[in-house]
Amino acid sequence: MINRSLFSFTALTHIVILTIGALIMALGAVLFQIPFNIASGGLFGAVIVLNEVVGGGLPIGLTVLVLNIPILVIAFRVLGGWRVMAGTVYVVVLFTTLVDLLVPMFPSDGVSRDMFLNALYAGIIVGIGTGLVFRVGGTTGGTSVLGRILQVKFGLPMSTSSLYVDGGVVMAAGLVFGLEGALYALVTLFVYGLTADYVLDGPSVIRTATIITQNPRAVADGILYQLGRGVTAWEGMGMYTEEARTVLYVTVSRSQIWQLRALVSEIDETAFIVVGQGHTAYGGGFKVNRMRRRTLAPAEQPAPSAEPAANSAASAPQEPPLPAPTFTEMQPAPLPSAPDAATP
Repeated sequence: MINRSLFSFTALTHIVILTIGALIMALGAVLFQIPFNIASGGLFGAVIVLNEVVGGGLPIGLTVLVLNIPILVIAFRVLGGWRVMAGTVYVVVLFTTLVDLLVPMFPSDGVSRDMFLNALYAGIIVGIGTGLVFRVGGTTGGTSVLGRILQVKFGLPMSTSSLYVDGGVVMAAGLVFGLEGALYALVTLFVYGLTADYVLDGPSVIRTATIITQNPRAVADGILYQLGRGVTAWEGMGMYTEEARTVLYVTVSRSQIWQLRALVSEIDETAFIVVGQGHTAYGGGFKVNRMRRRTLAPAEQPAPSAEPAANSAASAPQEPPLPAPTFTEMQPAPLPSAPDAATP
C-alpha cells in the first residue's frame, strides 16, 4: 500500500525543487561544461574525458545514466531501498535526459569563448542546482552515492573517496586535454563546492559566543535587556587556577556581535570571549524549525550496552570525579521599581 504521505504537500514541494535543481544542473553542464570539455570530477567529468578518448559522438547524458545504473542498484540494496533512493533515482534520470535534450538546442561553441568564465559559471550554475537537490535530501548520483556506499560498507570517509575520484578525473583531464584543461577543471570544482555549500546551508548569519566572566549576572542582564537574546549559564572551573567560573553561552545575529563585544568589555574588561560562526539557528527568536524526521520504531532503536562502559570503568585509573556541570537558563533580574512620587 502506497503511503499517503508521498502525496502530501511537502513531498510535492520536494519533487518541484528536485526538478528545478536537475534543470539548473543540466543547463550549467550544456552551456559551459560540455562545449569546452571541462571535466570537473565526478561521473559526469569522467564521461567527458571518455567522450574525447573515443573520438566524440557519445550521448553524454545517456552514458552517464548507463554508468549510474550499477551504482544505483548497489545503493538500493546497501543504503535502504526506495525510501532513501527515490529522490536520487529521479534526479539522475531527469538530469541525464535533460542534458541530451538540451545539447542540440544550444550552440555547440557555448555562450562565451573565455575559458575562465566558462569554468567559473559552470561551477556556479551546477553548484546552485546541486545545492537545491541537497536541500531536500536528494543526491546527484554517481560518485556521491558511491562514496556513501564505501562509507557504509568499509568505513571510508566520503570526503576521502570524493577526493580520490575527483582527483583521478582531474588528472585524466590533464592527460587528455592538457594541463590547462586540468586547471580549468579545478576552478570549476572549487567554485562548485563553495556554491553548493552556500545554497545548502545559506549565508552565515549567526554568531555564537562563549563568555567566561567574573560578573555573569551583569553581563547576562545586558545581553537580555539590550540585545534581546537569551543566555544560558553553567558553572565551570579553571583547571590551572582551580577557581570556579560561570560560563555564559549566547547566540546572536551577525550584526549584533560588535554590540556584544562592546557590552561585555564595558562590564568586565577581563572577560574571556570566544566567538564562533554558525550557519543558522532554530527557535529562541531565530528561525522556526519545520523539519520532520522519522522516529525509530521500538524494534529499530539500538539497545544500550553496558559492557563497554563497565570495561572502560574497570581499566581507567581512579581519579576524583569533577563536579557535574549545572546548566541554568539566565532570566532577567527584576528591574528596580520607580520611586514613589510622594516619597521625599
